[in-house]
Amino acid sequence: AMLDPDRGLSLTIARVVQRLQGSSLHSQLERQARVSLHKPEIKLESLKEDIKDFLKTSGWEKKLQNAVYCELNVFPSPCHPAAPPEHIKEPLAYMRKAQGSWEKRILKSLNSMCTELNIPLAQKRPVNEQKELLNKWNEMGTDEPDLSLFRPVYAPKDFLEVLMNLRNPNYENGEQPSFRNHLGLIQVPLKVKDIPELKEDFSELGLNVGQLGIDDSAQVPPEFFENEHVRVGQKVLAEQDSAAAQQYVRQGCPTALRADLWALILNISNQPEDILYYEQLKSNVIQHDLLVDSLIYKDVKLTASNDDYYFVFEDYLYQVLLCFSRDTSVLEHFTYSSATPPKSYIRGKLGMEEYAVFYPPNVNYNSFILSVAPLCFLYHEPSKLYQIFREMYVRFFFRLHSISSHPSGIVSLCLLFETLLQTHLPQLFYHLREIGAQPLRISFKWMVRAFSGYLATDQLLLLWDRILGYNSLEILAVLAAAVFAFRAVNLMEVTSLAAAEAVLADLSTLKVMPLLQIILFATVT
Repeated sequence: AMLDPDRGLSLTIARVVQRLQGSSLHSQLERQARVSLHKPEIKLESLKEDIKDFLKTSGWEKKLQNAVYCELNVFPSPCHPAAPPEHIKEPLAYMRKAQGSWEKRILKSLNSMCTELNIPLAQKRPVNEQKELLNKWNEMGTDEPDLSLFRPVYAPKDFLEVLMNLRNPNYENGEQPSFRNHLGLIQVPLKVKDIPELKEDFSELGLNVGQLGIDDSAQVPPEFFENEHVRVGQKVLAEQDSAAAQQYVRQGCPTALRADLWALILNISNQPEDILYYEQLKSNVIQHDLLVDSLIYKDVKLTASNDDYYFVFEDYLYQVLLCFSRDTSVLEHFTYSSATPPKSYIRGKLGMEEYAVFYPPNVNYNSFILSVAPLCFLYHEPSKLYQIFREMYVRFFFRLHSISSHPSGIVSLCLLFETLLQTHLPQLFYHLREIGAQPLRISFKWMVRAFSGYLATDQLLLLWDRILGYNSLEILAVLAAAVFAFRAVNLMEVTSLAAAEAVLADLSTLKVMPLLQIILFATVT
């Protein structure tokens, strides 16, 4: 149900106020207001206005603005007050149902692994093990436990199969009027954008706008643009304004400013209480042994140690992911995610809530590892690295692992990718389909991992700048289509899926920005 704008606004305001009321920012603002009462410039007759002025000049108003902006970016626009809570999670019943059965399948797989290997989902570590883990916390990578019996809970292609089988039950036998000519693997009628709409959304990526990541723009000499862009970036940081930072990074982040700009957009300041929270998660890891620890361990070994860029961060990856698997604050995002967190109890404590362990809904840690690893280039302090990853996860990455109708959800991204190819490169699309090489079978893993592990790191960071800048993952689908467009000549010659995969096996030399511009601004529409 749609709301009239005023009602929607008042609901949004009420929700933001409610969310900020219990926050540490709220108590800091109260403390500052009390402190200000002792200042000579605060007069009793104009008390309210004077305190407001004080909070403005001392920078606290800006902090409040950033917190509000952060809330608006993360939470969906309010539903009708009469709408049931599951509609906030996901408005389409058949999507909710599909997500539910996917979760059951994952949990079943986890449980059967526990039974086979005779290990509990969660148990307390003996004291000597706790000591040992604490001592080697910063060098967990040196361990070589035998994990041959642990298997990944699912692979991207299993997830793709589930998405390919999604159907809207309201349409009999696929009779979906506007949708009958869609020849891709995704068979659900979601609204995705066409190129004119994408052009409008991503207007800052236009050919006549200065960009970081474009070497030879005819309009603006790159070094002139870069120097000016760095100067503006420093100003944005000095202002400490999240909204301005988000607008700024649409044209790319200068390397030296990226870590600070991303933290400002995500509203992460690494306060003492954040560091304390991270330490608490760490002590939970030390005290309790979860089944997923072994899965994380195995995936980090497989993923990072075989990657030339990421292997140096192996120890960071363990720390972040082990803490993440214990973090109950992540559960908040389940109010606006189609997923529901699975729950298990420490062995022997069934039904006692204080012994409940919530399992992260995505146990394909391989994709997690690839979303943490690039952040290690920017943040070297574990608690800050952790907070940035967690915020990136609850804003963006969870959408790549759950079934939903959200425009940034993986189902919409797959459909957007297929639609772009079918509309703008029909010959290529039909050719690949004819030889049994449906393009989505190749590009799915790129999108699910947000291209991490496929692009060179500098290019990946330029791509993620734009994800943060536009608060959307749609750019992943646009880039995936652009890669096919770029390699179209070679792809027209292949005669099998294996040959098509070979043409697209190595993306490490690709330049992201020129590719995006080609498909968005150089395509005839």
